Amino acid sequence: MRLFLAARGVYGAACWLLIVASIAGAGSTAGAQAWNDPRSLDLARGATQRRAEQLADTGLTDYRANAHGYVTFLAQLGEGFRTPPKVIKADELELEVYWRTPNLSKQRIVGRRDTLLLPTDIAYHRDHLGIVQNNFPDIIRLGEGDEVRDVPHPLSARGLADYDFALTDSFSIGAASQRIRVYELKVRPKDDHQPRVVGAVYVDASGGQVVRMNFGFTRAAFLDQALEQLTVVLENRLVSGRFWLPSEQRIEIERTGSWMNYPVRGIIRGRWEIGDYRINTSVTPAIFTGPEIVQASPAELKAHKWSGQVLDSLPPDVRAVTEPDIQRVQTEVRALVRSQALARAQKATLAARNVSDIVRVNRVEGLAVGSGLSKALGGGLSADVRARYGVDDRAVKGAVGVGVTRGNGAALRVFASRDLRDVGDVAERSTAVNSLASQEFGSDDTDPYLARAVGVRVDLATVAGFSPRFTGTYEWQSPVGVRARPVTGSYEPTIAINDRHASRWAVEATRPPQLWLAGTELAVRAEVRARVPYQPELAGLPVEGRTLRGALSASIERPFGESRLMTSMSAAGVVARASTMLPSQELVFLGGPSSAPGYRYHSFVSTFGATGHVEWRMPAPFVPFSLGRFGRVPSHGAIAPYAHTVVIGAPVPDCVRGGLASASPPLVCSSAQAGVYPALGAAYLLPFDLIRIDVARGLARGGCWTFSVDVSREFWSIL
Repeated sequence: MRLFLAARGVYGAACWLLIVASIAGAGSTAGAQAWNDPRSLDLARGATQRRAEQLADTGLTDYRANAHGYVTFLAQLGEGFRTPPKVIKADELELEVYWRTPNLSKQRIVGRRDTLLLPTDIAYHRDHLGIVQNNFPDIIRLGEGDEVRDVPHPLSARGLADYDFALTDSFSIGAASQRIRVYELKVRPKDDHQPRVVGAVYVDASGGQVVRMNFGFTRAAFLDQALEQLTVVLENRLVSGRFWLPSEQRIEIERTGSWMNYPVRGIIRGRWEIGDYRINTSVTPAIFTGPEIVQASPAELKAHKWSGQVLDSLPPDVRAVTEPDIQRVQTEVRALVRSQALARAQKATLAARNVSDIVRVNRVEGLAVGSGLSKALGGGLSADVRARYGVDDRAVKGAVGVGVTRGNGAALRVFASRDLRDVGDVAERSTAVNSLASQEFGSDDTDPYLARAVGVRVDLATVAGFSPRFTGTYEWQSPVGVRARPVTGSYEPTIAINDRHASRWAVEATRPPQLWLAGTELAVRAEVRARVPYQPELAGLPVEGRTLRGALSASIERPFGESRLMTSMSAAGVVARASTMLPSQELVFLGGPSSAPGYRYHSFVSTFGATGHVEWRMPAPFVPFSLGRFGRVPSHGAIAPYAHTVVIGAPVPDCVRGGLASASPPLVCSSAQAGVYPALGAAYLLPFDLIRIDVARGLARGGCWTFSVDVSREFWSIL
């Protein structure tokens, strides 16, 4: 960054706040602008003529500059892509940039280093490793023509015929005598079935030069059918008081696919800052021979001096779900053209939420196999069905649903389901590892009951970083029994619950991990849930009352060099009328590798429970080896000593295990008394944080040594 922190004059970052404000407000007028009125067309023609002159009358014959940037590959997983993308690979680059009239361009990569956080064989197109000169030529190509090709520039002779233009705003940047008037010119294709751009250009009113360009593309422009969105932001600044030259550039390329309908998104983000301009230095024409973007020799690349690590200097908003500037452009693109012009055609596909939807093992179903189908119906409407059959309980579970999703993330889904539901607030293991442990050793860390439900779920657009969700269902909740046999060992009985019809209403808000105060990363989830049973009041039988249940969990992480401090807490509680019995499925269950390491699975059961966890993660040695084209395993993993505490309320004697398909008499779920239960432990994480090996010791009564091996929690949703 050292080359780009020099003074940028009165046309620096503060000026662009005005442009950003205008972009943010543009959506409110997007439907009201006058398209192709004389003033808008005159401005478009003037800017097009100015581009065609190639800056000849400004006195600019050539320049050289330096560019510093990052090209980052990220992955995002799961329904709705609500969690932030994970950085898989990050490249930091230093370029020498040359330009000469009429439109010769050359870029030399003189410094390049990368960090690999997960194995990948991603290879970037050459033009992803450089900047855009002169706001693109008259025909726009990206990905060396593999992603976008032969799209007419809106400010070209052909573009004047292919696009509509609307002057929507004007504002001033700069100060005093150097204030410059800038016009915002919206652009949309006349025929959105054709390969075209959609967005806005910002033009200097006095000279007709392009100050900024924000745009995306119609679906027809994408040659790669996996492409979901491709968004470009080009920002120029005034150099030497006369020339609008590249200053900052951002590009985001999203590819979305699925494996058995499990959503997977790959994102390439390019971010550049250009500066240190030297004007009219008589750049020799010979330098422009050969490809536009070339890489210096290995010796020169190795000699380049870097400071710190790649991830240390990576801009913090790279891990955001979508960078704010890019998100504003994407919103504007959706407002300017029909949604059908941006949508990708979908076919009916096999559907599964994760690998365990296809095959799993537990003590109720034994071996269970299943699959499903999903179909996008257009206009954001979709339908899906899935089913699973348990070999030992000889029962079918599954769900069917219809939903509609909007571009801002809001969604509505109506569904009916018959499936097992766990009583715990958090999963103690990944489902795949639990299946293996269940089959081989009789160790099943789930406490399921059967829920047959019809309901509706509403996801709202993100508010202040939180994703709200409302779910309302009418249910028939029933107990289940142990039907399977493991290879070795034996299963514990299941939780005994009453066979009841009930309505269930839940409001939850989730804040995925995002930057917070003092360089920390905060994640929060809160839920409030009410249950209303429907039952006849039979003499001599306990009556289940209405319950209100709340749960809160939060985690805060902060890096310290190569180490990382990780803290988390959770709390949950349930209340009901004193004269009624609490249903067991609404109680708080704790115990196991996640909620209470050092204590047996669900050994704490109460109306209230809380946990606290503090972990210090630091590098630890590992034996490196090559993964071929997927990179190289690094020479270090991580070791993470930690302290964990459980605070539990009084046990509930009405909660018992067994009684259904069990030869043994019912057992009280938990005899642990109210109090504090601490534990100490340590974990070793293999490189890439893929596998976690954990050992812990509970320090209070009932504590024991526990040992677990599992994949990283980030990948549990896949398994």
